Amino acid sequence: MKVFGLGDLHLSASGEKPMDVFGPEWEGHGERLERNWRQAVGPEDLVLLCGDLSWAMTLEEARPDLDFIDSLPGVKYFIRGNHDFWLSRPARTRDAVGPSMHLIRFDAAVHRGVGICGVRGWLWPGHPQYNPQQDDKHWRRALLRLGLSLGVLRSLEWEVAVAMCHFPPLAACQRSEFCDMIRDAGVRYCIYGHVHGQDAAEAAEGEVDGVVYRCVSADHVSFTPAVLFEHEG
Repeated sequence: MKVFGLGDLHLSASGEKPMDVFGPEWEGHGERLERNWRQAVGPEDLVLLCGDLSWAMTLEEARPDLDFIDSLPGVKYFIRGNHDFWLSRPARTRDAVGPSMHLIRFDAAVHRGVGICGVRGWLWPGHPQYNPQQDDKHWRRALLRLGLSLGVLRSLEWEVAVAMCHFPPLAACQRSEFCDMIRDAGVRYCIYGHVHGQDAAEAAEGEVDGVVYRCVSADHVSFTPAVLFEHEG
């Protein structure tokens, strides 16, 4: 079984939010994403999606985008991104998505020996864009929610674990408290998205304190699910 990571699909089946306004690399990105996904991912593989799946504002509006993801090969686990306004009620979302899709929200799961946890996150103290007055309450809430997810993960039996974040948990010269929490829980891999273009090109990647970090924003990985590792689960 291959384990893939991908973030920031930014789908818009309605066409109301075309992504090519953010650069020519986004033109027709849905079609390229589908083609690349089907070539890379098999039905038994695992795809971890770290947020910003759809531009839709409501669950009903997001349904075509979610059905599209469900139609693609592999088993998918996903978290909420900062633009996933349609994902406001976890129970309703779990009932609405197709059988290949599984939401991680304040909890964790295990799929064929792979532990899966995650949280949206936020800007953190030390991040160059962090504003204490605006961001402190959101960051503290993110810490609590990651603690909930890691707490459930610790109660499960798994062989290797992956943490999904939407916001980057580290930068080139700074690490957030997330990094210590993820490391102390025994998580081996951490994927994140949210950043694009030059910010993604300068994203911190590689092994830090025993955790392998990978930026998997869709445009950063050429709209192709990125292989994290293979597992004999």
